[in-house]
Amino acid sequence: MHLASFPSLHPPTLFTDEPKKWEPEDPAFWKTRGSAIANRNLWISIPALMLAFAVWSLWSVVVVNLDKGGFHFTKNELFWLTALPALSGATLRIFYSFLVPIFGGRRFTAVSTATLLIPAIGMGFALRDPSTGYSTLLVLALLCGFGGANFSSSMANISFFFPKAQKGLATGLNAGIGNLGVSLVQFVTPLVIATAAFASLAGDGQTFVADGTERGIWLQNAGFIWVPFIVAASVAAWFGMNDIADAKASFTEQAIIFKRKHNWLMCWLYIGTFGSFIGFSAGFALLTKAQFPSINPTAYAFLGPLAGALTRPIGGWISDHLGGARVTLWTFIGMIAAVFGVISFMPAAGVSGNFAGFLAMFIVLFMLTGIGNGSTFRMIPVIFMTEHQRRAKGLDAAAQRQALHNASKESAAVLGFSAAIGAYGGFFIPKTFGTALDMTGSAIPALYVFIAFYVTCVAITWFCYARSNASMPC
Repeated sequence: MHLASFPSLHPPTLFTDEPKKWEPEDPAFWKTRGSAIANRNLWISIPALMLAFAVWSLWSVVVVNLDKGGFHFTKNELFWLTALPALSGATLRIFYSFLVPIFGGRRFTAVSTATLLIPAIGMGFALRDPSTGYSTLLVLALLCGFGGANFSSSMANISFFFPKAQKGLATGLNAGIGNLGVSLVQFVTPLVIATAAFASLAGDGQTFVADGTERGIWLQNAGFIWVPFIVAASVAAWFGMNDIADAKASFTEQAIIFKRKHNWLMCWLYIGTFGSFIGFSAGFALLTKAQFPSINPTAYAFLGPLAGALTRPIGGWISDHLGGARVTLWTFIGMIAAVFGVISFMPAAGVSGNFAGFLAMFIVLFMLTGIGNGSTFRMIPVIFMTEHQRRAKGLDAAAQRQALHNASKESAAVLGFSAAIGAYGGFFIPKTFGTALDMTGSAIPALYVFIAFYVTCVAITWFCYARSNASMPC
């Protein structure tokens, strides 16, 4: 039975300005109605997505404090806890990519945001007790993947609202400010776990000795702190967002993207940009702790994700003006140079390394991933718009309108699906670091693997999209 037969699933939005037809490419419609509706949905979507990224990235900062709370695991076990949220999040993204056109953006945003309560509350209770088993923590790490999955549905939903000329900036703002959740959680978590302010509600903490002084830590606050904000964001999405009837599509209609060559090429490129952003975000604190033991990684871990999140909208905006392919090409070239820079400052062959240089080069690398995230997401709608317009060339006005409609649906599906595939970088990067450290005692071999991958991204971007006679210039 179709969901429309259940009135309870269709409560009225607080706003009654939703049009029957959504035509953002029509200047008159956009000016009189479309812009206001689209921007309201965008500004409700952004904080919901930020919370999703915060929950998704919780383990990246919790793991470096587990020993202080009485939990004792090996380095490889800790890297598994940081990698599993990315693995489950990426896998769930594949499904989430196609659900907005089926269920509607408002409903799915509200429900998917509410599911973040499961890992947040679960971690709160589990981290109160250091006797909690490692297998339980692994399950909770997998459940944090709910946060990562939300990105695909959120980006697909927002892409429907805006015209082609503004998609780069709109999706860049949604993703870029949303990505700030990674930096936010890495900044807030060390503060809240160091205070007993919530002890009356969240329970007692644990004690540890540092520099001869006994101190307390309340790891459970890392999960509980997000609960009221998740509830507020879910309610705002339920009553404040819109479902666009024109965006409705079955899975069969969307599945056409699996036959599109450019879907798979853009998935590969997005592994290089977003996969690097979320992978380095997950692994940076532990990598710092392993390579520079005297440094407190939680004091710096938030800087890289912050830089990447802030540059993502810039990447979308620049690509709106210069072209996504050109920006993406130079971004990957810059990322290769930045990784070589990171290597040059790492401990190796008896050299102690230079943390300031290591941190600076990683921040540059994060900034480039943010720009690349924005530019690749600018490329996708342009590619599919161009492809459908080529097919409709010379046909009547009705066919031209249908081409625009089909391009919008396909590009939204590809945005979501490429985001799903790209998120696997969040699993492979920390695991590659962990494997390299286990096998060689150094993370440098892992970085050379990443350089080799970025070289393939440069080649694909140049040959398919950026060269003067490319088959799909964008």
